[in-house]
Amino acid sequence: MTARGDPATPGSGARAKDCGLGRLLFAVAASAALFSNVVATGAEPRAFVQGEVGGELKQTIEKVIGVTDRAVENRFEARRRARAAAEDAIAVLRSEGYYAYQVEPDVSDGDPPRPVVQITAGPQFVLKVPILTWDGVPPDATAAAVAIDAIALKAGSPGRAVEVIGAEGRVLAAIQKRGYADAEAGARDVVVNHTDKTVWPYYRIASGSLVRLGGLDIQPGSRTSPTFLRNLAPWKAGDVYDPDDVAELERRLLDTGVYDAVTVALGPRDASSIDGLRAVVVGVSERKPRSIEGGASFSTNEGAGVNARWTHYNRLERADTIALFGQVSDRDTRTGVDLSLPHWRRAGQTFRTGVAAYRVETDAFDEMGFGVHADVTRRDGKTSYVTGGLSLDYSQTAEITAGTLTNLGRDLVTLVALGDLLLDRSNDPLDPSQGWRVSARLEPTLIVGDTNLPYLRGVAQGSYYQSLDRQGQTVMAARLRLGRIVNGTVDQIPASQRFYAGGGGSVRGFSYQGVGPTLSDGTPRGGVFLLESSVEVRRDLTPTWGVVVFADAGAVGSSGPVDFQDLAVGAGIGVRYNLGFAPIRVDVATPVTARRGQPPFQIYVSIGQSF
Repeated sequence: MTARGDPATPGSGARAKDCGLGRLLFAVAASAALFSNVVATGAEPRAFVQGEVGGELKQTIEKVIGVTDRAVENRFEARRRARAAAEDAIAVLRSEGYYAYQVEPDVSDGDPPRPVVQITAGPQFVLKVPILTWDGVPPDATAAAVAIDAIALKAGSPGRAVEVIGAEGRVLAAIQKRGYADAEAGARDVVVNHTDKTVWPYYRIASGSLVRLGGLDIQPGSRTSPTFLRNLAPWKAGDVYDPDDVAELERRLLDTGVYDAVTVALGPRDASSIDGLRAVVVGVSERKPRSIEGGASFSTNEGAGVNARWTHYNRLERADTIALFGQVSDRDTRTGVDLSLPHWRRAGQTFRTGVAAYRVETDAFDEMGFGVHADVTRRDGKTSYVTGGLSLDYSQTAEITAGTLTNLGRDLVTLVALGDLLLDRSNDPLDPSQGWRVSARLEPTLIVGDTNLPYLRGVAQGSYYQSLDRQGQTVMAARLRLGRIVNGTVDQIPASQRFYAGGGGSVRGFSYQGVGPTLSDGTPRGGVFLLESSVEVRRDLTPTWGVVVFADAGAVGSSGPVDFQDLAVGAGIGVRYNLGFAPIRVDVATPVTARRGQPPFQIYVSIGQSF
């Protein structure tokens, strides 16, 4: 049976466990990779493509036809597969603008028989200048001109179906952006001319009337104050409809974190007000007013811990969150209360405050105290944030004095001003494959008590992500972090405020605070300069399993800029298990540069990529 191109194509409208665990994880990684290779080796095409068809086009057809690990049992099964593959091939050819094709399903001689698709692609048809007409009253001249520009189909370019259809979507988006919210696509005609080998798209659009926005139509059942909700609208009554404004309102509601679901939609045409304004219908499904969360952790490096959190949502009827929390662990024990007020004084601005008592015990220092903080974060655009704030702490710190190795206790009051900037241009907050992130944090600090000193602490970090293939299955990621403390020597700065490196979020392969200068008894000293860097290559083996190879490097300077001869380097491999929203991360790393007292490897388990 031979299928040939039709003369015309009608369109249609629109991350520290023991050695046993380490061996287990390596076995899991090896098993996943082996399984992937076995599957790839045992599979074969559902049908074999032969004939006059170009390289990229042939690859696309073969990918659509797909593979199977089931062998053909008889000629009947082979012919059935060939016919199904022929239909797939025709769909690809037409979508790529090959309308004068010849496609013939066939079965090879021999035993076992093989399904074959013989293809003659023919010439690729090209586009003619598209035509756009308006059904009913056309939009204003500016909107009409923008719509025509949005088609963006160049005469003589390949007549691919996806581009023809995409142009119609761009036209609708362009005029809706200019206030014609009810614009609809009519019947689309695409004339395929076999004589001159052209594709001629013909679009019909009904723009409808210009829409101006009114207030919010808030659906009943919410505990949130209607006044609070109305103040979130990014438009004034009478403004021309803009879909970005409606999307921004939805984003502002979701940003609060107190709703299970949010719906924001333009009201129906027949519900316009007397002055012709259209309301925006808002519905929110509130979370349960209270929640209790608990967790536990264990690490041979950092010890055991448990934590609990009691949260009350929307207690003040303005999408607020009040949380009581407690944590007990070998290294960090604390309890306190936090309050968050989203959209405080203006939309996109969040006020957070809290008070906490804490006890921290590390190899470098012990600290006990309590403090209060308050900060304001403003969102600029979708993923850019600026934060400013203040914190005040009273603490008792115990540390080892350099030289004498005696215990030094300090009673301190610490006042910190905070300035923080985050620019996120990556495509995913937990598992990015493209883009970049930049953050910078400045903390002007004043300490009084047993030590009186003003100083400035600053940290900056940048990360970059680049997919190495079209499918995004292989991703290279890189990170650089720099830190500096100005106007204080390492001995003047409290040990709890110095820089340290090593561990799962720093230099893998080394223990927590295991990178940098130490005292003669091996106690981490910390420093006033910090350098960290990481490079990873992440590879998806299956939709669920992935592997990573990485190298981290870092150094801490105690009195001057980082000496690269003291650079600590760690390297390792990791396994990723995709949960859908983020991967579980298991990394095994070993020190490349030898350090006294360091174990031969470290294991880190966490959720989300390392950076």
